[in-house]
Amino acid sequence: MSGSNKVPMVVLSGNSHQDLTELICRRLEVPQGKCSVLHKTNRESEVEIRESVRGKDVYVVQTGTKNVNNDIMEMLIMAYACKMSCARKIVGVIPYLPYCKQSKMRKRGSIVSRLLADMLCKSGLTHVITMDLHQKEIQGFFNVPVDNLRASAFLIQYIRECIPDWRNAVLVARNPSAVNRASSYAERLQLGFAVIHGEKVDDSEKDDGRASPPPLRTRMTSISVHDLPVLNKKAKPPMNVVGDVGGKIAIIVDDLVDEVGSFIEAADVLCARGAYKIYVVATHGLLSLDAPQLIEDSVIDEVVVTNTIPHDVQKLQCKKIKTVDVSSLFVEAIRRIQNNESMAHLFKNVAADE
Repeated sequence: MSGSNKVPMVVLSGNSHQDLTELICRRLEVPQGKCSVLHKTNRESEVEIRESVRGKDVYVVQTGTKNVNNDIMEMLIMAYACKMSCARKIVGVIPYLPYCKQSKMRKRGSIVSRLLADMLCKSGLTHVITMDLHQKEIQGFFNVPVDNLRASAFLIQYIRECIPDWRNAVLVARNPSAVNRASSYAERLQLGFAVIHGEKVDDSEKDDGRASPPPLRTRMTSISVHDLPVLNKKAKPPMNVVGDVGGKIAIIVDDLVDEVGSFIEAADVLCARGAYKIYVVATHGLLSLDAPQLIEDSVIDEVVVTNTIPHDVQKLQCKKIKTVDVSSLFVEAIRRIQNNESMAHLFKNVAADE
């Protein structure tokens, strides 16, 4: 890689996505750094950096997969090993940030993504490159700069080039929380969009005893808890489509495809409303459990995801899964950081609410 910055760079890879690292190194025209990441018989992770990184800029490529906890420990140990070896800069290239869905307080739970952010910063990372965080506010959990790249340009290009009669399509938000994403795609493609409203009741909403009044001995005032206004539970209606999908291609857009049950339910509703083809387009394809078989047996015609997460095995099990390569975007981000160039071009035309 040519550039004005003469500081040497090293690209290291964990075990989570070797193929993506090879693509990045090939496009950067740099050899992959020598690093050994092993798991002992007692399941501990062991990392050995097999070349000098002293005074160099190190880029550690590690994504989140179904083996998520091993992926995290490998990342932490690799970053700390580079820190102890006096690397000048340690940039974590994390295409899919694990635990990003646990970014809100849930009853007696915790904000796990904040904990992970603290761990990554403490391990020695000085910069993080990721893609399509589940909630963009997660960037604020880190004490180091975070570049949250967008895959929408690649996925929109796929829609235009690989979906026949795409101008007769409608973008669909699987739930109200995905409306911003669906409307963003619809505006760029100049198409209409629809929203699926209503879903099954979440198990987390079940009564766990927190709503019960405190015992008499703990009451410190004369005000009865029964005098306080009660907030009624949300009544979730049966799944329904807000918008016209009759005689159209329905394209469901989301950030992550993991367990596909909700996508299949949405596809069934869209099919019943007259959509003659169903596509699912998402950035990250985790595809857990028996997702490939469920997709193969469903009315979904195609599931399009990027290569932020390896899913070669799932593609062998299901011919409907297609992959879009986004390695060039990570390459450009690395090149700009290495050459101390502005990252603004990579976020051109990205709105604040996207």
